[in-house]
Amino acid sequence: MEYLVVVEKTPTGFSAFVPDLPGCVATAPSRTEIEEQIRSAVEFHVEGLRTDGLPVPFAVSEAITAEVSEDGPTYG
Repeated sequence: MEYLVVVEKTPTGFSAFVPDLPGCVATAPSRTEIEEQIRSAVEFHVEGLRTDGLPVPFAVSEAITAEVSEDGPTYG
């Protein structure tokens, strides 16, 4: 199963979270490391749910982008 991961730039590096797995988060100083850390966090989180006999949430979140021109939004 593939989960959506949101990666954010922070003053000290990067943070990431998985909307479909509440509490599944990671932080790291570089983009490469955050990808490694969040993958490990997802595996650990799902393994913990299974060990505790809890349901593993389905991956249902999606991402879209919104584009805004430098001149601001245009209407109609």
